[in-house]
Amino acid sequence: MSIRTEKLASVLKEDLGHLLREYQSDNMITVTAVHVSPDLSVAKVYVSIFTNGGDDEEAFEFLQSKNAEIRLKLAALIKNQVRRVPELHFYRDDTSEYVNKIESLFQKIKQEEASRDKS
Repeated sequence: MSIRTEKLASVLKEDLGHLLREYQSDNMITVTAVHVSPDLSVAKVYVSIFTNGGDDEEAFEFLQSKNAEIRLKLAALIKNQVRRVPELHFYRDDTSEYVNKIESLFQKIKQEEASRDKS
């Protein structure tokens, strides 16, 4: 990654984090990472969604449906920093789910070892 793409990714992550607060009702949306293409035309935005008993898939679909509106608001924020606002592609960040799965596997291994030691 070039310095320019890293700087733009950092700016997008911060500004999108602030913008997405408007779209939170009973859920919490966090921008975990932003990857910008070398030509600065596309930004892959990874978001983590935590809901209070609701469906996080529904919240993600709502976020995707508001893509044009979010990009327009983002353009107003970063208009002096870029010539063209990158196209936004939202992806779900499933890192926390992966961590929970690995953690449960470790717990299962510990329990099996403990049961073997008792016998």
